[in-house]
This record gives sequence, C-alpha cells and structure tokens, in this order.
Amino acid sequence: MDNCIFCKIIAGELPGKVVYEDPMVVAVEDIDPQAPHHYLIFPRKHLPTTLDLTEGDDQLVGHVFRVAAKLARDHGFAERGFRVVNNCNEGAGQSVWHIHFHLLGGRDLSWPPG
Repeated sequence: MDNCIFCKIIAGELPGKVVYEDPMVVAVEDIDPQAPHHYLIFPRKHLPTTLDLTEGDDQLVGHVFRVAAKLARDHGFAERGFRVVNNCNEGAGQSVWHIHFHLLGGRDLSWPPG
C-alpha cells in the first residue's frame, strides 16, 4: 500500500483529476485516456485485485457500477453507450495493484476488446 498510486491519490499525496468521490469510492480522469470519456473508479479500501474481493465487498462492487452509471449520465454519454472494464492481474493488463474499474464512453467501442 505504501507505493500504491490510488492510495496516494485518496490520501491527497498525489494529484488526480477527481470527477467523483464519496465515502466508498473515488473516480478520476485517466491520464492516458482511451476514449473521450475515460475515468478510473476505485474503492478507498485497498484491494490489490479482483481475486481479493470477498462477500463483504458485494455492496462495494454494486456501488462502483452505480457510480459508473451516474458518471455516464452526468457527463452526457449514457444513452450512446459505455463500457466498464476491470483487469485482473498482469496477463489481463492490470498495472496498478489496487482494484479499479475503467469507465469508457464518448465513442464507438468495438468488440471484441483488446
């Protein structure tokens, strides 16, 4: 946790363009956006990967998706469509070891991803 970029943003030790925060999660603009709207939503609770979630985190994960929907509505791209992505471990592209969800919108998103 000492070197966790998201924990440092939460603690105010590193800057982040915060677009939303509440007692459970923080959302920031991605520094390398892959869409016109690209936000990272992460819990204040440090969890390294999706594999570290427990039943006690069910409300947290549901909250993340409600926040994603709110951001999409508030930023005007909900109706066009958006994607919420979570990468788990290095082989899937995870590079920050604090669970986070990418919210992407504002352009057509092809399938399959990656």
